[in-house]
Amino acid sequence: MKNPRLLPWAGPDGKPCYLIGDGTGRLARLADQAEAVQLGLARQTLERARTLLDGPPPGAGELRLLAGQLGDALRDALLIAECRARSGAPDD
Repeated sequence: MKNPRLLPWAGPDGKPCYLIGDGTGRLARLADQAEAVQLGLARQTLERARTLLDGPPPGAGELRLLAGQLGDALRDALLIAECRARSGAPDD
């Protein structure tokens, strides 16, 4: 059995969630899929940011929304990086 895997989400009380197992079960695959979705959304958010900033000057509301989305994406990416660093998993 491997070390507990830090999952890319928090429990209802905000505490980290861990998965104990060999990394091949259904929950491990679900965690892999969740990470892939989170990273895909982060890539899309970054593309939207580049498109928005390359166009006409955005309004304050657009920038606030973008900043919030980028903050969420960065939080998710950092959590996934921490999960992988603890588990020794390769980065994508």
